[in-house]
Amino acid sequence: MKDSRRTIISWALYDWANSAFATTVMAAFFSIFFSSYWSLDRNSEVTTFWLGIANSVESLIVAVLAPVLGAVADSGSYRRRMLIFFAFMGAVLTICLGMIHSGAWVLAMFVYVFASVGFAGANIFYDALLPSVASEKKVDFVSALGYSLGYIGGGLLFLVNVLMYLFPTFFGLADDGGVSAVKASFVMVGIWWIVFTIPLVLFVKDEGAGEKVSIRQAVRRGVGDVVHTLRSLGRLKMTALFLVAFWCYIDGVDTIIRMAVDYGTSLGFPSESLIVALLITQFVAFPAALAYNAFGKRIGHKKAILVAIGAYAVITCIGYFMTNVVQFYILACLIGLFQGGIQAMSRSYFTRFVPAGQEAQFFGFYNMLGKFAAIIGPLLVGVVTLATGSHRTGILSLVLLFLLGGILLWKVDEEEGVRATREYEAHTR
Repeated sequence: MKDSRRTIISWALYDWANSAFATTVMAAFFSIFFSSYWSLDRNSEVTTFWLGIANSVESLIVAVLAPVLGAVADSGSYRRRMLIFFAFMGAVLTICLGMIHSGAWVLAMFVYVFASVGFAGANIFYDALLPSVASEKKVDFVSALGYSLGYIGGGLLFLVNVLMYLFPTFFGLADDGGVSAVKASFVMVGIWWIVFTIPLVLFVKDEGAGEKVSIRQAVRRGVGDVVHTLRSLGRLKMTALFLVAFWCYIDGVDTIIRMAVDYGTSLGFPSESLIVALLITQFVAFPAALAYNAFGKRIGHKKAILVAIGAYAVITCIGYFMTNVVQFYILACLIGLFQGGIQAMSRSYFTRFVPAGQEAQFFGFYNMLGKFAAIIGPLLVGVVTLATGSHRTGILSLVLLFLLGGILLWKVDEEEGVRATREYEAHTR
């Protein structure tokens, strides 16, 4: 199955499937709808605070579950089945978002949090299937292909949703300030997510995992494996150092993705302009993710990630001084150039430090640290914004995370990390 064209495309299409949630729901319409419809136009600093809380709660849930879920998947060959479970949970709850009435902000937060748990939980097992789908020779390309298809797929549906929002009567929807269009968009995202998960269900097999055991046995083993993995990281020092570096810099990346629209709203930019900026990011990121793979091969993966971290720090500083919509569009282009690259490069780079047969377990930790970081980022922005009364100061606080992540990544010795991983594999066989 490994390196099969059908398997690679089927695996990568899951990025096409779930990216619609990341774009239409997470990055765009939920933020807009939460402020203007579900929260009934509460003070913008307050809605920013609660939006940060919602994202942080979701991240905390996934962070706590991730290592156990990963270990369970490794010990019981449940990666594919658990991906399907979380994906369908996320898709169904996304459809439910389209049925929540005005003013029900608590219910909206609850449904959004668990839809996001479905999104993030499925990604643990999606990432863990990558070594089963692609050989070491092709893993960088396949990882980048997944992100690229995600950007174009999520971008295409988002474009349709934007047109629905701007021209509702053309689509047979009520001209009610975008309410009907946004609700219909949530339903479409859920259906899109389910439909394009089907190729993975049919053609991607779960290879390389442990013996077949019951779910109860797998849970028991999984909890033990979590403790074992923590101890293993004491011997795999470069793996641990990369994970901490990733924890820091991906925090800033995820927070910008989740909070950009809310930030633009706080600066008084019209919703239409914010949506256009998100479209720009999606369609710039599609070719950029593939191009960044070539860039990484040319200068080295670690250097390429460091370049992207530096770019994000500069983008954050520019965002602090931003005053008009044109500047917001420029920032959208810049983010698109580096967003897919830093995500795809980090995922494929990490595979070099993962012991064979423990992919889901280690990717559980990978996602756990990303989610723990995503607790800090939105919460940091929300608290700083509420404390200072300045959205600009809240965004600027993210620079510290990029600087710390870059410094730690600089200290990662790839050759030493790969050597230690191979020695660990030989010792544990």
